Amino acid sequence: MRVPMDAFDDVRPAAECLDLLVEPVATAIRSWNGSVPVGELRYVETDPAIADTALLVEHHGAWLLEQSANCVVVAGKRGGETTLAACVVLSHTRVDVNGVVRRQLGARKASFAPMDKAVGDSGMEYGGITPIGLPADWPLLVDAAVADIPYALIGSGSRRGKLIVPGKALAELPGATVLDGLGIA
Repeated sequence: MRVPMDAFDDVRPAAECLDLLVEPVATAIRSWNGSVPVGELRYVETDPAIADTALLVEHHGAWLLEQSANCVVVAGKRGGETTLAACVVLSHTRVDVNGVVRRQLGARKASFAPMDKAVGDSGMEYGGITPIGLPADWPLLVDAAVADIPYALIGSGSRRGKLIVPGKALAELPGATVLDGLGIA
């Protein structure tokens, strides 16, 4: 079975590329303490012009879609309170915002967070938001299918690179809840 590392010529340990990562991501990797060793987290540089999953997969091979995951920020609202949460699903699925997410957050209404809010609060670039290094008070919802894959190609916090991370490591991130059916076809 192919793994995301097979698609790139220059794959480096993320811990050796801290200067290429946005500060929240670099800080999270510096203080990594999960059961998956930090050396299992890899970094690859990518062209920002093809950072979006569809373009990246078109460039590197369709097989990569099955091993890519997207992290999207949602806003759950109940009364006058808004809760931001991050959702990680396989790239060939979409987040069940109005079902699984809304129920998990106990929200009356859930929607994708406004771009400026997601970017500003996460300290990451639009199109590069990653579950590693998110604000500690954000719930992190991880689809069970992501947790089960050997490696997931995810954002690095910026559009100029990607991280390759074992699915198990994503499931163990601070604040993570693994949910069946978070990603739907």
